[in-house]
Amino acid sequence: MPTPLPLTNDRLSDAQIKSYWEDGYLFPIPIMPGEEAQKLRAELEEIEDHWQDADLPLPLNTYKRVNAHCVMPMAYRIGADPRILDVVEGILGPDIMIYAVEFFIKEPNTRHKVSMHQDLTYWGLGAVDGLVTAWLSLSPATPASGCMDFVKGSHKNPILPHEDTFAEDNLLSRGQEIKVDVADADKVPIEIHPGQISLHHGLTIHGSGPNTTDDRRIAAVIRYCTPDVKQLIGDVDYAMVARGEDAAGNFTHFDPPSTLFAPEALALYEDMRTAQAKVMMAGTKAKKGLYA
Repeated sequence: MPTPLPLTNDRLSDAQIKSYWEDGYLFPIPIMPGEEAQKLRAELEEIEDHWQDADLPLPLNTYKRVNAHCVMPMAYRIGADPRILDVVEGILGPDIMIYAVEFFIKEPNTRHKVSMHQDLTYWGLGAVDGLVTAWLSLSPATPASGCMDFVKGSHKNPILPHEDTFAEDNLLSRGQEIKVDVADADKVPIEIHPGQISLHHGLTIHGSGPNTTDDRRIAAVIRYCTPDVKQLIGDVDYAMVARGEDAAGNFTHFDPPSTLFAPEALALYEDMRTAQAKVMMAGTKAKKGLYA
C-alpha cells in the first residue's frame, strides 16, 4: 500500500505541488478517516436501494454518472468539502468552481474497464491547465479492483487523437481510446484507499482495468476548474462556485440541491445534460447518448 502524502496544515507543500505539475498527478492524499468514507459509501448505497426502482425520468445510474451534484445533496457535499478544497487550492488557486461530480462504480467480478484516454478530449474546454480531477475512494481502489493507471508526464502533450469504440465493457461515454500505444511499463497504478484522494490533470493519459475482486470499487469523482476556463464549442455550460469568486462569468451558476431528485433539480439536470451532450457526443454516429 502506498504511503499517504503528509499534508502541511491540511494543504499541499510546495514540493507536492511541483510534483503534480511535473507528473500530471498526485496520490495518495489523506482527506478524511476511512470510517467517514465508509459512511459515505453506506449513504450512497442506501440511496441506490431506495431509488433504484423509483419513477425517475432517467435510470438512476445516469444521475450518479453525470452531474450528480445537481440532484443529489451528498454529491454536492462531497464536492464542497473544505478538506478537499484546501488541497485543490494548491493546484488551482483561491477561486475554485465545481464543474462536475459523479459516482464511478465498478461492480465486483465484472469486465468493465476504462480505456486509456485524456479527460479533456470531448469536453469543449480546450487543452487547459485550469481543471483538476479529485478522485475520492469510498472503497479500496487497487490493481485487483481496477484502480486507475496514469502515464507520468503525459499531461504535457496536447489533446491527442482518440477513436470511439462504444464497447459494451467500456464505462466511458463514447468508449473513447487514445490512438497511442501505451506500454504496460509506462502505467503507474494509482492505489488509494477509503478517505484518500488522487489528483490528476485533464490531459493526463489514464485508464483502468476490470474489477476482479468480490467488492464494489466505488469513487466520488469531482472535476474542479478555475473561473477563466471557458466552454469553446457549446452555447452554455454550468458550474458552481465552491470557493472564492467567479469574476469571469463563463458559466451558468446554479444552487445545490436541498433534497434528492427534486422536480426543479431534475428539470435543470435535463437542461445541463442536453447542453453537455451536444458537446461531448458531437461528431459521433452512435445513438447511445450521454451515459444513456
